[in-house]
Amino acid sequence: MAHSTSRIPGFYQLSPSERLDKVIEIAGLGNEVRAHFSDTGNISSATADAMIENVIGTLNLPIGVATNLVIDGEEQLVPMATEESSVVAAVCNAARQCRASGGFYTDTSEPIMIAQVQLLDVPNPEFARLRLLSEFEQVKSICDATDPVLLQHGGGFRELEVRVLDNMLIVHLLVDVRDAMGANAVNSMAEAVAPSLAEWSGGRSCLRILSNLADRRIARARATWKLEDLGGESVRDGMLNAYRFADQDPYRAATHNKGIMNGVSAVVLATGNDTRAVEAGAHAYAARTGRYRSLTHWEADSEGNLTGTLEMPMPVGLVGGATRSHPSARHCLDILGVKTADRLARIIVAVGLAQNFAAMKALATTGIQKGHMALHAKNIAVMAGAENEEVDRIAALLVDGGKVRVDIAQQLLEQLRHG
Repeated sequence: MAHSTSRIPGFYQLSPSERLDKVIEIAGLGNEVRAHFSDTGNISSATADAMIENVIGTLNLPIGVATNLVIDGEEQLVPMATEESSVVAAVCNAARQCRASGGFYTDTSEPIMIAQVQLLDVPNPEFARLRLLSEFEQVKSICDATDPVLLQHGGGFRELEVRVLDNMLIVHLLVDVRDAMGANAVNSMAEAVAPSLAEWSGGRSCLRILSNLADRRIARARATWKLEDLGGESVRDGMLNAYRFADQDPYRAATHNKGIMNGVSAVVLATGNDTRAVEAGAHAYAARTGRYRSLTHWEADSEGNLTGTLEMPMPVGLVGGATRSHPSARHCLDILGVKTADRLARIIVAVGLAQNFAAMKALATTGIQKGHMALHAKNIAVMAGAENEEVDRIAALLVDGGKVRVDIAQQLLEQLRHG
């Protein structure tokens, strides 16, 4: 149905409830929709209105808690926000199976983010490149002056890189952003130093923006699954074959890495961090060799156990953005008990490795659908109209019957209600 108009002058100046009334009127909707969006759950309408533009309501997602994780010798509960069945359970199972070998071990690089300044119309790019590099101290002085608070916390400008790219000069400002995600800090530095870079190079500045390929801000996780806990050599070899498939074929790698991000993005979202930045960086990093490949690496050790590693950019923070403005994000951080962005990054990459282990094991043994659809059965029951205790009963019947479909759920619900 076409709307009567999408032109609503002054829409942004209205309150959320007034905007909602306008949308309901134009879309021809009723009080049920109004009541639904008026209930903003555990975030106030005023808070939501301050976070983004043209707010009319909120979208609540389930938050589950992954258990069984041991990360760098510490027991760890991890909240995960996702709409997808089997994601949280997969992490719990994978973490339980590697506890005997100590769980997950992690490390990180420094929290370096990159800002890029694009310089155009430079008459002699190679000569200008060396001129810019000679102005390191000036660049550092300008950049650090834009964020004195970052300096107080031990961060600030660290390195200068200049690339010649198709007759453009691309300047990289490498900045230690400490416990912030860092986008605002590095963007401000790029804006501040761009006029000087243009003057020194003889060109003009154009784009001034961070890069989401945060390949200087890497988090790594490794873990070992003992052969007896894994299920034997056939399971291990099947998982290794699954890994080799993903590492050689981008069609498989895309789904393989998406499975990793099921876990990664769920923790990033729960903590109020930028899921799009982490996703973009991860997939770009997976293609850093010129071919899109698996983010994880899997091998057998000298005793025949399965070992896995995950290395990826992890630009997450504890200050700024929704990490502080969204109450659920703050409380998820409380559950995690993290005090630094470094620890948060370590936890997230461990969850990603656990998620990948679980997905590969399912694919190499029973197939992904058996476990996933069993957990998805409750969603199907709700879609069919089941309520309260009906949900569990219909879900159980769907799983027992081996066909988890809405039409079958509707038939079962009809039988349940009318005998």
